[in-house]
Amino acid sequence: MKSYIPNFITLLNLFSGCVAVIFAFEGNMKLTALFVCLGIFFDFFDGLVARKLNVQSELGVQLDSLADMVTSGLVPGLVLFHLLGLTPKFSWDATGLLPYFGLLVTLASAYRLAKFNISTNQSDAFIGLPTPANALLIISLPLILEYQNSEAIHAIILNPWFLLGLTFVSCYLLNSPIKLIALKFKTWNFKDNASRYILIILSVTIMSIFQFVGIPFVILAYIALSIVSK
Repeated sequence: MKSYIPNFITLLNLFSGCVAVIFAFEGNMKLTALFVCLGIFFDFFDGLVARKLNVQSELGVQLDSLADMVTSGLVPGLVLFHLLGLTPKFSWDATGLLPYFGLLVTLASAYRLAKFNISTNQSDAFIGLPTPANALLIISLPLILEYQNSEAIHAIILNPWFLLGLTFVSCYLLNSPIKLIALKFKTWNFKDNASRYILIILSVTIMSIFQFVGIPFVILAYIALSIVSK
């Protein structure tokens, strides 16, 4: 019976992602972000429970990626679709195709998850930016627009060139050869998890100072710390 517990938690991740998709279609970015964060929590928690109960399975691995594809793959693409639809239109974009570029992130996420499923060397570290981290980066943008009143930051986020650039950078990072820290604690010993604890402390500090604007800085710190630790 205990073998079903992690899979049930994974399904809660998928359920959260499905709800986030509904809110994304309605243009409610606050609730979209809320359910993405909830799904990412379940995504972290299911693996932790599976390891603690010693019930890791191939079914769980596949189910986890399917849930991530919705919560951390489809939803970020829809968020970029929504944001690109708010930007001033290019003169060449008479047909209104610009927002569809955001869905490239969904395609890159699918490719990244497929590679992860057949990889044999990502148990202690990730190769390429994990889809949940990329999802957090992208959903931070509408939250910044909603909660942090800065005309300069708003002008940057709603600049179509910025969003297109972020889309392509995101697609690259998801499938890059960069080896990144995996937040998988086998023990709570500081010596064995120094980089993980430093990342957590940095993240809390940055978020407390910059709030939602801090999320992109946390992702940059994650990448930089991973490179330095390697």
